[in-house]
Amino acid sequence: MKMKRSAVCVMTVVAVLLGGCATELKVDATYSAVSQDSRVQYLIIHFTAEDFPRSLKVLTQGPVSSHYLVSEREGDTPAKVYQLVDENRRAYHAGASSWKGATMLNASSVGIEIVNLGGRRGANGLGLNFQDFDPEQIDRVVELVKQIVARHQIKPERILGHSDIAPTRKNDPGPKFPWKRLADEGLIPWPDAKAVAEQKAAYELALPGVTWFQEKLVKHGFTLPATGEQDKLTTDVISAFQQKYRPARFDGLPDAETAAILDVLTSMPTMPVPAPVSVQADPLHDYHH
Repeated sequence: MKMKRSAVCVMTVVAVLLGGCATELKVDATYSAVSQDSRVQYLIIHFTAEDFPRSLKVLTQGPVSSHYLVSEREGDTPAKVYQLVDENRRAYHAGASSWKGATMLNASSVGIEIVNLGGRRGANGLGLNFQDFDPEQIDRVVELVKQIVARHQIKPERILGHSDIAPTRKNDPGPKFPWKRLADEGLIPWPDAKAVAEQKAAYELALPGVTWFQEKLVKHGFTLPATGEQDKLTTDVISAFQQKYRPARFDGLPDAETAAILDVLTSMPTMPVPAPVSVQADPLHDYHH
């Protein structure tokens, strides 16, 4: 009996020692590979289509989530940035999505949700009941985008709207979102107005066929088969493109102005990735949840 107890004691001691060894693994971080970059490759902008209380509840207690939620000013309460998911973790904001061949972008993106009631497209291609964005809210969004881009070195052509990566399902951030403001801040590419005007005059004389539009839209980044038919998918994709670059009308139909914008954009050289910066202080610190 004593021998059995002794054996049990010995086995227990060995198990403890082995367990202790297993938890003392040391990793040498002396060396660092040159070939690496951030897991975050895309930045996706949305509107919530809900008010703030409902947006916060949906994004924190439901099956969808986003890294950031930007509220709007209400009376004396300023617009505020809430961080709901750490940037190093995946949030569920993009869903079934694609851009330039990459798919399922939740795993490689940061999502920004903006409190805005949104709207819908009318039969004439004009926005119905789309809500204007609060200027202070947009200031917060622009600063947040700058910080995220600086942290992860996101390429300008990968700062996108939900309607860019899922044009058949989503229309956010919609035609009222000021993409030109991001372009003026040097964050995204934008077509030169003079070049567009020159190309528009030419395309008013001879508008390219649907296949030309489909191929150019694929070059821009959308996923779209070159069927040569003005099908629903093609209409949705053209509409998404128009909402971003020609928001005055986004009926999804090919026209000379859309052709000119598309041609100029797809002919532009790639914008350089902003140089890494060292952020000494976080201007959004007081606005984090």
